[in-house]
Amino acid sequence: MIAIVDYGMSNLRSVRHAFEYLGAEARIVDTPDALQDARAIVLPGDGAFGPAMANLHARGWVAPLYDAMARGMPFLGICLGMQLLFETSHERGEHRGLGVLRGEVERFPDHAGKIPQIGWNQLRIHPRSRFLQGVRDGAFAYFVHSYYCEPGDTQVVAAQTEYGISYASAVEVGRIWGAQFHPEKSGDDGLRMLRNFLEMVNENATHGTQVIADAVRRTASGGERDAGSSCA
Repeated sequence: MIAIVDYGMSNLRSVRHAFEYLGAEARIVDTPDALQDARAIVLPGDGAFGPAMANLHARGWVAPLYDAMARGMPFLGICLGMQLLFETSHERGEHRGLGVLRGEVERFPDHAGKIPQIGWNQLRIHPRSRFLQGVRDGAFAYFVHSYYCEPGDTQVVAAQTEYGISYASAVEVGRIWGAQFHPEKSGDDGLRMLRNFLEMVNENATHGTQVIADAVRRTASGGERDAGSSCA
């Protein structure tokens, strides 16, 4: 079962329908206990970073998410869900994220054009990406966001997109994947990405990853800062 996390920050049905179209069992879950039956986790998100992290903490999601990722459970963050993987966001204050990936979330500069970015834009795909395997370089994906991720380690970047600046539009570390765009709204190419995710889910490997252990240590040393909106 693919667990789609409901933490009060997203319209989840389009994600569930996309997985069901591909033949997968996908459920919207609103309690961490439901992860016991899950084979993979999808964390979507629309809205602001600060309230999103506050909701994850208040509803008891943070520790179970760390535990699942540390056990090697496949994880896909979509839009705000990808941003939450990083250490810090500067959206309306400064907010601590899950810290699974090093880096920060910043607002597009004014010269980028209309903010938020809403609509189709191209992906410059890194050849090693498994998430984007079978998707042609230059393919279009659907975006809605005002903030972008700036990874501290460029090796995690699976794709880049141009919008006033070049930024990471997809990330990938082991079995932890993230998409700043909405694959469930990105046509056949988006379905290819979700199919790639399902193929990983169906593998037998259950290895954890050191980045999770590092994230737990970092996050345990502090909590949320200032609570502070678009898929961020």
